[in-house]
Amino acid sequence: MTTTFSDLNVKAALNAIESDTATLPEKIEMLIEMAAGLQKKPKNSQPLEDAIFLYRRGLELCSPDYPLLKARCLSGMGTALRTIPSEDSVLLLEAKTAYETALPILEEHASPEEVAEAQMNLGVVIQGLVPFREGTMQAAIQAYQKAIRVFNGESYPQEYAILQNNIAIAYLSMPLTPEGEEMRQAMAVQSFEAALKWVTLIDHPSEYAMLQNNLANALQYLPSTHRVENNLRALAAYDEALKVRTSQDTPIEYANTISNKANVLFNLPDDIEHPEKGNRSNLLQAKIYYQEAYKLFSQYGQWERAEVVENALREIERELES
Repeated sequence: MTTTFSDLNVKAALNAIESDTATLPEKIEMLIEMAAGLQKKPKNSQPLEDAIFLYRRGLELCSPDYPLLKARCLSGMGTALRTIPSEDSVLLLEAKTAYETALPILEEHASPEEVAEAQMNLGVVIQGLVPFREGTMQAAIQAYQKAIRVFNGESYPQEYAILQNNIAIAYLSMPLTPEGEEMRQAMAVQSFEAALKWVTLIDHPSEYAMLQNNLANALQYLPSTHRVENNLRALAAYDEALKVRTSQDTPIEYANTISNKANVLFNLPDDIEHPEKGNRSNLLQAKIYYQEAYKLFSQYGQWERAEVVENALREIERELES
């Protein structure tokens, strides 16, 4: 078999723990540190698989005297497992088991922040299992809410933003009766707005843009008698997201936001006071956004999204010709 760069990392880690100068806990910590390094910005799944191998080796070395190291191996392995792309639920279920095994140990021996991070990751895994009917959104929200007790907005704005975003997405994904639809959308909007109280454009641009974009999406589809007002709020939020998202730096995110903005313009009258005058100007602007988004989605191989935008363009052409 051809030796890859990743194989060399694993061999270096295994060679290091054979050293007689290191204690057993030092060897386990070394494996955890090297595995965590492999998980940072992996270009494919191989570094993640190597990280899992190192975590498993660490678990083999863990005796009952080192419960916290065992929990850290399990937690790190869970993160690697959930990050590997997969078409089935096998890896996510394994990740769920790893986190659930680690959490009682972390609760006894680790800091509140380390426990909260594991709860947050468990929530992500459970949310990922929902399409496979192996988890529920309610269980994911419960895990997020446990984490948010520690990761509050004042002390941990980035983590808080991610948690509130995930909670909002979970609310929006829950199947509810028509009577509960408005409450679900309202709770999602509330979660996004709560996060934006602590996340700023200057200090946390990526999270700020994500939240503004998702808040706008929720506002756009919020069942309400104030539809025009909500659409105007959505446009303002998309514009805030576009202060961060650009075609050069974040092309896919940028394309998502401008296509979402086009969706609002498609349904918004040019003159709010006189909706009977139609929305030809907004349709023309929406067409420009859709065309740009289609080009970017196609350029980066996002074919499903490109097809959705292409269909929207056809609909706009029909509206403009009518």
